[in-house]
Amino acid sequence: MRECVWITGAGSGIGAAMAQAFAAAGYAVALTARRPETLEEVAATLPEGAALIVPGDVTDRPGMQAAAEEIAAWAGGIHVLCNNAGLNIPKRTWADLDWESWDRVIDVNITGALNVIAACLPIMRAQQDGVMIHTSSWAGRFHSPGGVVYGASKHALSDISASLNDQEGRNGIRSTALCPAEVATPLLLKRPGFDASTMAQMIQPEDMAKTALFVAQMNPGISMPEITLAPLRR
Repeated sequence: MRECVWITGAGSGIGAAMAQAFAAAGYAVALTARRPETLEEVAATLPEGAALIVPGDVTDRPGMQAAAEEIAAWAGGIHVLCNNAGLNIPKRTWADLDWESWDRVIDVNITGALNVIAACLPIMRAQQDGVMIHTSSWAGRFHSPGGVVYGASKHALSDISASLNDQEGRNGIRSTALCPAEVATPLLLKRPGFDASTMAQMIQPEDMAKTALFVAQMNPGISMPEITLAPLRR
């Protein structure tokens, strides 16, 4: 039976690239995002029978639990989690404090990530095996000026990843935080003042996908706590 990867935020950008890379490597791929139509578009690019579409919002805790159970029943387990769903916003500084949008960032980037992790843990514990790969950020590793709540949320995600290695390694579960700087996704285009003409010089979603696949295929006796990536400064 093929190993299974569950990818959240799979409807575009990094998540879509991860789906294509893992499917090409022979994984069964479960795709989650809020909009079913975007998942259908991604699934159409994958080999026939490789994908299971499981629409949902990571902030829906019971929904994520049900999704994990559906995926495990479909594939005989969940061997890799790409915990990729994330959110950033235009109002990023203390001068632009906007509680509604800041709360949403925390809900998605921290609580949503926790919901998906918690849904996978019983399955991976039973397997005594599993890899969790979290799309954190350069801003989750280093202070990034101008991104108050986003940076805080990604620092939290990186620490959550470290806690999994500390507490769940005994169950064969390994966790890695991917900490990229600028990635050429629609999210980057929303950054105030970003020059869209430089997109080709940024980290590409396919680079992130290759990195995630590398982590997933690492010797199961090795823990890789984090990987940082940055575009070459020209």
